[in-house]
Amino acid sequence: MNAPRRDVRMRGFTSRHTVEEAWAWLDSRAVVREPEVVPLEHATGRVLAEPLVATIHVPSFERSAMDGYAVRADETIGASHYSPAQFQVIATSLPARPSEVIVTPGTAVRIMTGAPLPEGADAVVPVEATRETPAGIEVTEALPIGKHVGRIGEDIAIGQSVLAAGRRLRPQDVAVAASLGVPTLLVIRPPRVRILFTGNELVAPGQPRGPWQIYDANSYLLRGLVPRDGGILESVQHLTDDPEAIAAALLAPGADLILVSGGSSVGAEDHAPRLVNQLGELGIHGVAMRPSSPAGLGQVGTALVALLPGNPVSCLCAYDFFAGRAIRVMGGRPRDWSYRSSSEPLARKIVSAIGRVDYCRVRMTPDGIEPLALSGASVLSSTTRADGFVVIPEMSEGMAPGTPVTVWWYD
Repeated sequence: MNAPRRDVRMRGFTSRHTVEEAWAWLDSRAVVREPEVVPLEHATGRVLAEPLVATIHVPSFERSAMDGYAVRADETIGASHYSPAQFQVIATSLPARPSEVIVTPGTAVRIMTGAPLPEGADAVVPVEATRETPAGIEVTEALPIGKHVGRIGEDIAIGQSVLAAGRRLRPQDVAVAASLGVPTLLVIRPPRVRILFTGNELVAPGQPRGPWQIYDANSYLLRGLVPRDGGILESVQHLTDDPEAIAAALLAPGADLILVSGGSSVGAEDHAPRLVNQLGELGIHGVAMRPSSPAGLGQVGTALVALLPGNPVSCLCAYDFFAGRAIRVMGGRPRDWSYRSSSEPLARKIVSAIGRVDYCRVRMTPDGIEPLALSGASVLSSTTRADGFVVIPEMSEGMAPGTPVTVWWYD
């Protein structure tokens, strides 16, 4: 149990942590979860916990890469449309139904893509380079040895490290595992995330709304962000501003990370920071950033807790800076942003203040990047008008027109 902290409700913050301090606290506690075995059909998007090493050759036998005829390549030397090479077709080789004949001089075996190459043959003539004759076929092009033949281990060789540990598995990665005959993979267990959104004023969309109530938006925002970063939604709960209900939800087992949306600031009904401190550890409360300055980080039992402000843009910002980072680390992914980025010139200046990090929504124009908003933490629609955001460092007073900036794109 921690020593009691000063209750900031209706008093305000006397100081704020830097973003770097918040990241350091978070990174010291967010640890990769234990691995689990999953069947291939559930492996896409998961993070591989151990290297995948091939135990068989792919292919494991010489096979045709074309529909055509298996021949001896040296017998096609000089073949052309005007001087074709003549062959007698003596058998057919099909996938999983190989021909048992031996290709001898002057003979060929009709073969389909994927079928085993018959003994004696060392090349496959595509059907397009042949002409049928009463006696067999004519080959109209010369072939080198090995042409259109899939060699043993040509794709993957025994002992080859195919996929590295820590790789987020794409569909083609899972397909490669399947080609090796592997039915399951050992992957990092995704973190279970509980979303608590608090406030007597919140109403679910579609429900009757009182004159002083607002529709809940943050839980829908977080429902989309958590799976994006690799987390599994353990539950989504709407809580009133009741300290006992919030405490019970914080203490309930089953979550690796608890996101508390709303009630994180210094208002009379902002109970979450005090409860986290009483029930566990409140490591960070108040961050020198705009928006999201009331954000907090803590731990209750084995679950990390991220306190996200109730204003929607602040909620998004705090999630991306802290909660999303924790989910990615716990799930074995890189801690970096989930957004793609590029360097673009500023079309208009961005004004900031030394001593805080600014999250500036921006849009792309023909002249470059144009800032939309630094303030307006409750104006959620600014994030739909914006193409992305720019992070202004705490030691910067802003950026002049023409300055190249890193833009993180919402898409």
